[in-house]
Amino acid sequence: MAAIALDVNGRKRQVDVAPDTPLLWVLRDILGLTGTKFGCGQSLCGACTVHLDGEPIRSCVTPVSQAARGRITTIEGLSADRSHPIQKAWIAEDVPQCGYCQSGMIMSAAALLAKKPRPQEKDIDEALGGHICRCGTYQRIRRAIHVAARATPAAAGFRSGTRPGGAVGGRENGGGR
Repeated sequence: MAAIALDVNGRKRQVDVAPDTPLLWVLRDILGLTGTKFGCGQSLCGACTVHLDGEPIRSCVTPVSQAARGRITTIEGLSADRSHPIQKAWIAEDVPQCGYCQSGMIMSAAALLAKKPRPQEKDIDEALGGHICRCGTYQRIRRAIHVAARATPAAAGFRSGTRPGGAVGGRENGGGR
């Protein structure tokens, strides 16, 4: 065990875990941030996607010691009040069915929009490639990304973690269950 300092959703946290513990389990089991989901444990489905310094990573295969070097943003830290443009579009387009994959999809979509405020279809394909939605809501996901892109001026910035704070989990806001 080692004391590891983390910056999660704008808050400094310290955890006492083995350095090779997957970040996912630290987030869920130690810090109580359950919006990030376990899907496969092999970086294949995308349910566990969070941001590390604004870049989407798969937390199921990222050792907590590697994540300690940067700023971690989970679905709970994307927006305290569901006001992030991608969350608003997810709700407006009624994207989730079961909601399980949604937090990972939202985190990857937010990272995409931060880099490319007006993404093309190929950009969406690249950003969400490797994400699995067992309910098949891919067309609604695409629509929501385009809605968010149109709704927000490019200069407004889709920055990860700009509004650290409260939980945004739950089917109604795209955070999953």
